[in-house]
Amino acid sequence: MPQGTIRAFDPATRSGSLLDDALNELRFSGRAMQASGLRELRIGQRVRFTLPPGGDAGEVATLNIVSL
Repeated sequence: MPQGTIRAFDPATRSGSLLDDALNELRFSGRAMQASGLRELRIGQRVRFTLPPGGDAGEVATLNIVSL
C-alpha cells in the first residue's frame, strides 16, 4: 500500500490532499474519509492510501493513518 503525507485538510468538508512519496499530489474527499472511518487528519501526518480501481488516478479511495 503506498504512503504519503497530508498536505492540506479542510475539517468542514473532510477533504484535502496528500503528497505521495514520489511527490505527486493526490486529492481525497469526505467520501474517502468516511470509507476509512477517520474523523480528522493533520497536516504532515503520514498515511497509507489506496486508489480506486479503474478510477481517477488523482483521487484517493481510502486512507489509513501510519503515525499519529
